[in-house]
Amino acid sequence: MESIILTGPKYSGKTSTGKVLALFYFCDFIDLDDSVLKKTGKTPRELYSEDPAKFKKAEAEALADVIDSGDTRPGRRVIGTGGGIIDNPEAIAMLEETGGTIVYLNISADSAWDRISNSDAGLPPFLRTENPRESHRTLHERRAAAYPHLAKVVIETDGKNPEQIAHEIAERTGWRQEKTPERHRTERRDENKPHCFGRSF
Repeated sequence: MESIILTGPKYSGKTSTGKVLALFYFCDFIDLDDSVLKKTGKTPRELYSEDPAKFKKAEAEALADVIDSGDTRPGRRVIGTGGGIIDNPEAIAMLEETGGTIVYLNISADSAWDRISNSDAGLPPFLRTENPRESHRTLHERRAAAYPHLAKVVIETDGKNPEQIAHEIAERTGWRQEKTPERHRTERRDENKPHCFGRSF
């Protein structure tokens, strides 16, 4: 199964862009954070609060399930990963072995912080420090330096909406857009509501 795998920091638009891409290609969108929740009964944020190592293990196991399910099905799919997957060596090794097209959605530290600080979900556990913004910048810059080495395609997302980002990914990856009846496109658009940025722990 062909896969586009979206990576990037928290609030870079992986979920919203992934849903738009799924509309383009009339294929499944899989949110790895949702897969963790379905497998464990807990959100990534809850698992991380209990034990970061426990979360990483659950993330890697959920990813393995996603990869295995794709091996038995034809067609295409889009996978959105968690913002911290770059810090999970086991998961990264699996991503590199899939043969999928790994796309890095780059967002500036300031733009990412604006979205995080204005989120109804509040700050994630690892940013509940004496200086959350500085902690975020340090983490963001470290991860931003690592992601491009993993990705085949790097997309700058500042100032772009999910549709623009998705179109650029389509152009850069060379995936041919599927032609589907307007009725199906409308149904999926209503169901997925791709305009909102997804949550990430």
